[in-house]
Amino acid sequence: MTKLIISRRRFLGTAAVGATALASPVYLRRANAADGEVNIWTYNDFVPKAFKEQFEAETGIKVNIRLVDDQGKQFNLLAAEAPNPTVDIMTVAGHRFLQFIDNELLAPLDTSRLSNWGNINPVFSESEWSTINGEKWGAPILSGMEVLSYNTDLVSAEEAKTWNTLFSEKYKGQTAYIIQDMMSIVMLKMGYDGNMVEYLEDPEKAAMIVEEAKQFLIEKKPLVRKYYDGGAEVQQMFVNQDIALAQSWNGPAAALITDDFPLAMSIPQEGSYGFVYTYNIANNAPNADNAYTFLNAILASPEIGAAMTKASGFISTYKDASQYLTELEKKATSFPDEELANLQFFRAEANEMKYGLVDPAVEAIKAS
Repeated sequence: MTKLIISRRRFLGTAAVGATALASPVYLRRANAADGEVNIWTYNDFVPKAFKEQFEAETGIKVNIRLVDDQGKQFNLLAAEAPNPTVDIMTVAGHRFLQFIDNELLAPLDTSRLSNWGNINPVFSESEWSTINGEKWGAPILSGMEVLSYNTDLVSAEEAKTWNTLFSEKYKGQTAYIIQDMMSIVMLKMGYDGNMVEYLEDPEKAAMIVEEAKQFLIEKKPLVRKYYDGGAEVQQMFVNQDIALAQSWNGPAAALITDDFPLAMSIPQEGSYGFVYTYNIANNAPNADNAYTFLNAILASPEIGAAMTKASGFISTYKDASQYLTELEKKATSFPDEELANLQFFRAEANEMKYGLVDPAVEAIKAS
């Protein structure tokens, strides 16, 4: 087995897009000729090199990229420049929108200026998290999610359709999960809002729900092999065949899949949670028109979405992007529509209350 690549942001490096131009340039040639620049703060590989070169050549707009590696740092940089930022587009995770919006750092997104908005899978573009105060605030580009990962030599695809398999006697001592992450999933499995937004005005009900989830995990504790903390740890347990299935983030699982380990992922029928990276326009962006030209261009083709997935390792939000992936890449970075329909997204409105209840519950589970 080749060396494992653990990074959640770059586990498909060997499949990265080369410097050759993408095969769908017509959308740019239809754009009005422009000039000037657009300034973007984003993660490494979120703007495919071939796309950047093509966009600059065909629009006359120079793309200046500043790499960021942390949402908090990006917020602090933007806040320090307000109300006159130097950036036009930044990359904000959907569950961090409120922090940026409340501090008037983002401009509402005018989707009427994006003729290619419909190329985004509505699972990502039209979910509850994406609309705040009646406005859209970002264009979804890439997603990560919590999944049920399973050794395909030991667990069937049918069994992996439900979280119940993770808690079954059949796989006693062969499972692993991150307790804090499982708390949200267990609440969802029980029919509750794992984001706890529904209970902001009813903290007693919120406490009751967290207690119910806590007791469930305490009851099921004899079945789990290990509560783990990081991606490398769960990867090693799979490789050593210490476990047959686990709750994990899709990144560590995808790294094993692309390494040809017999692993697969599912979004079980009870649901799961994920997050979405979006491209956002800064409030008072100095080059707003060029920013919209860039956004419309990068949304133009499922091939571009596939290129972003190949380069970054995250799951594309674009319709039909999987058509431009190899079979192995599809297995590692895409899900059928019926499973994506089970996905909900993390929201931040109730985080203070939620984690004030969940964090002590996690410690109680560990100590039980």
